Amino acid sequence: MNLYDINTVNKILSRHGFTFSKALGQNFLIDPDVCPEMAASLNANEHTAALEIGPGIGVLTKELCKVCGKVACIELDKRLFPVLDETLGEFDNLKIIEGDALKMDLKSLIETEFKGMNSVKVCANLPYYITSPLIMKLLESKLPVDDIVVMVQKEAAERLCAPIGSRECGAVTVAANYYAEPEMLFDVGREAFMPSPKVDSAVMRLKIRKKPPVEIQDETKFFKVVKAAFSQRRKTAANCLSAGLGISKSDAAAALAEAGKSEKDRAESFSMQEFETLARILPIK
Repeated sequence: MNLYDINTVNKILSRHGFTFSKALGQNFLIDPDVCPEMAASLNANEHTAALEIGPGIGVLTKELCKVCGKVACIELDKRLFPVLDETLGEFDNLKIIEGDALKMDLKSLIETEFKGMNSVKVCANLPYYITSPLIMKLLESKLPVDDIVVMVQKEAAERLCAPIGSRECGAVTVAANYYAEPEMLFDVGREAFMPSPKVDSAVMRLKIRKKPPVEIQDETKFFKVVKAAFSQRRKTAANCLSAGLGISKSDAAAALAEAGKSEKDRAESFSMQEFETLARILPIK
């Protein structure tokens, strides 16, 4: 069954009465080169397990089942289950789980489904509308996974993979670099999907770190400072910290000076260590 052929896909979807949901950000891959390359990037074997979020009609899932010992997919849309039964029925190393990945206990799921596997990796074509919250959940949950390989909107991938201290850097960049080593793998044009979205995509890898690149005293306080600092990109760090943390501008300016920064500096110029220094100095709980 050729899941990259538009006519074949349309026949399968029509047979099951399926129509695309804009609300769920459903754009299915039809480029035959993308999914095999994503699966190959995992460097998987029979002792590797893969967790996929949002399998769609199973195009990427099929490639994962070929290279991994076990695959578990989380799918929110019940209408796709009979479609997946047809497209993936040949594989006995696959389990499809109904649910919302943003609300599920992914750590328990991994421990239950992948018991005895040597390595667990996340691989998915993420809906654009949940990219940031889902990636943050995957990182903040500190899951027992080695890598996260995802396709996301190209702009989001560039932000996540931007160097710390660069103009493109944002709060999500700092978080991604704290928990993992982000790496851009390859671009995917909008023509690779059905229906075609209005923007291009990119595949990126987040290699999970064994320990953070800087020693943090209080993670909650650290990320509170990072979030506040980037809350208004056109304003100075002093203004952002004051407004975002509910402290006086003079306190913010004093902390910045102690950290070796000017009150006129913007958050994108800060290093991760400078954010940690600010988190220790600033008078917040």
